[in-house]
Amino acid sequence: MPPTAPTPPREARPTPGARPTDPVASGRLPPQDLEAEASLLGSLLLDKDAIGLVVRIIPKEEAARFYRADHRLLYETLVDLWDRNKPIDIIVVMDELRRRNLLDDIGGQDYLVDLVRSVPSSANAEYYARIVRDKGLLRDVIQCTSQIMQSAYDAGEDATVILDQAEKQFFAVTEQRISNQAESLHEFLDVTLRQIESLQEGALTGVPSGFTELDNMLGGMQYGDMIVIAARPSMGKTALGLSILEYVGIVENLPCAFFSMEMGKLQIAQRLICSHAQVDLHKLRHGRLSEQEKTKLKLVCGNMRNYKIFIDDTPGMSVMELRAKARRLKMLHDIRVIFVDYLQLMFDKASKESRQQEISAISRGLKALARELNIPVVALAQLNRQVEGREGNRPRMSDLRESGAIEQDADVVILLHREEYYLTKKKALTPEGAELLNKIKGKAELIVAKQRNGPTGDVELHFNPQFTRFDNAAPAYMHDDDFDAGRFSPPEPEIGPDIDLPGGDDEAPF
Repeated sequence: MPPTAPTPPREARPTPGARPTDPVASGRLPPQDLEAEASLLGSLLLDKDAIGLVVRIIPKEEAARFYRADHRLLYETLVDLWDRNKPIDIIVVMDELRRRNLLDDIGGQDYLVDLVRSVPSSANAEYYARIVRDKGLLRDVIQCTSQIMQSAYDAGEDATVILDQAEKQFFAVTEQRISNQAESLHEFLDVTLRQIESLQEGALTGVPSGFTELDNMLGGMQYGDMIVIAARPSMGKTALGLSILEYVGIVENLPCAFFSMEMGKLQIAQRLICSHAQVDLHKLRHGRLSEQEKTKLKLVCGNMRNYKIFIDDTPGMSVMELRAKARRLKMLHDIRVIFVDYLQLMFDKASKESRQQEISAISRGLKALARELNIPVVALAQLNRQVEGREGNRPRMSDLRESGAIEQDADVVILLHREEYYLTKKKALTPEGAELLNKIKGKAELIVAKQRNGPTGDVELHFNPQFTRFDNAAPAYMHDDDFDAGRFSPPEPEIGPDIDLPGGDDEAPF
């Protein structure tokens, strides 16, 4: 018969911080496993090296995972001795507890002996630790629920604030990040070395955008980064965002989310379908598609059903609402990139002062979201009118509309510029101007004005207004007609069901 856990020397006391009061008051004992706690402590008394494994599962700061207060005190003492590289056995531990005036609190020498006798070896220490941790997490769920109920009954705050707090607390429990702690450098050196090796091999360390030169400059869209893509209206910022979304969601087959406050979800879907099928969006909207084009759209629709691309077109969304939705998508679908179109159409309920301060709060909120979920957040933004009056119309980072906080919070700022757009607006062109217009037709520039951890510079792309999409530009030594942009090569799709192909002339800005 296997050894059993020792009989508690006294009545178990509720663990401070675990809040078992409410369940006990209702006649129910909080989640716990005292045998697992005792077996874990016995394992640690048997084998000092096991502490190094267990402390990764239950850090010293999370000793409240133990339900019994005396178990928590003993665990903290064992970890302290291990931290100081002291030998660990019953005599050493007993002496340390006596020095701290805690020996009687944990049941004396006899209880320590019983703990050691309760396990044959330390082989299952990590298994016991996970049981203890999980029971503690369940108590955290109870604590969260109690706090949320109390907040709801008090009704001292706005309902959306309470909902956001609830979402954040439950997300933390789910992600087992109740108390984030600083990590020693040696704990992530291996990860850093793997990143360095990947860079030497030419691999990207972030999520690829599909634009070769941009990915080479950024190393991909980095995890935890806020990336701002800014432009004047009608320059193509939504089209650029959707071109990246198309590559990430379809070619790379990564789950991603697009929050659109400017265009409806049907318009977004039309753009994605036409871009991927390379069908004229204008012809689709006016019901003038050929049979061949209709067939192409049906093929693409059948294929696109297999991808996890989520679109939310709630207008005027708050940061709090977007954050709650993003957390849910991360938990349910493990989304890898978030797109926001566009930043200045959001609002922040908590900001009651100037619009500039409100935009600052929104910018900080999006940056915090990127860090919290550890994914890139691509925020589209609008530039102010100063660009229009400048010679050459080239945008600058200072042109970001309504707030300098955006450029401060962003890890990467990309400014989209198409000189062709400004030349076509001129009523009368000189022969030189007409020649220049013909030369730059379809050319677009991404001005990487800021990169927190890398170089800045310009990237040339090709814009196709017919399909409202951006592609890699042809190298200088190659003619555009001979160049394959190489961004999209999806597998041969299966034929999907019949789809309604909308008509109408509802144009949307791009």
